Amino acid sequence: MELVTAVLHSGWLLPALVLMIAVDGPAPLLPSETLLMTATASASVVRDVPMLLGLFLSAVAGSMTGDLAVHALGRGSHRLLPRSARSEHGVTRWVRSNLFRRPVTALAAARFLPGGRLASCAAAGRMGLGLRPFLAGSAVSSLLWAVYMLVIGLALGPVTGGNPLLCVLAGGVLAVTTTAAFAMARRIRATRRSVPAPAPAPVLAGR
Repeated sequence: MELVTAVLHSGWLLPALVLMIAVDGPAPLLPSETLLMTATASASVVRDVPMLLGLFLSAVAGSMTGDLAVHALGRGSHRLLPRSARSEHGVTRWVRSNLFRRPVTALAAARFLPGGRLASCAAAGRMGLGLRPFLAGSAVSSLLWAVYMLVIGLALGPVTGGNPLLCVLAGGVLAVTTTAAFAMARRIRATRRSVPAPAPAPVLAGR
């Protein structure tokens, strides 16, 4: 508890958050989202507007930096990316089919799917999407994601009273619930697609 409080009030919080969110792009192992939500909830309780602005800007900067890293790795050595970024699945196929027609929409929409950030940025690099349209898509998706994360953090503030431990627990529960919901929706969609269509009724010849 004391350690979490010390981290949230440290002068290194914002630089560390930028780095964590950036590294979370090519190697999604760090709890950057939970830290961002916890810090936002704590800052909202004490109405620390400068900190909230700093958290928002840090989220956008870290997000775009990580996106650029994944895009560069996608264009270069694929071996440095996780296997999930190189595999073909629903998110990757959807991004491939929409990337050049609607790059901003494809990157922004994929960002809110589990594993979508890694899959979409890696696919953009592999398919040779230019830097300018990629930056536009990354900027829009990063802004939307930062707003989304801060809204969740602001909503958690009154519920948790800014308690860091409760914020961490709530953030973890929310992340697990969101991932499970997307997985269930994907399974239901796959099940519906696998169900064969009913055979047409035979046409009776007229007498």
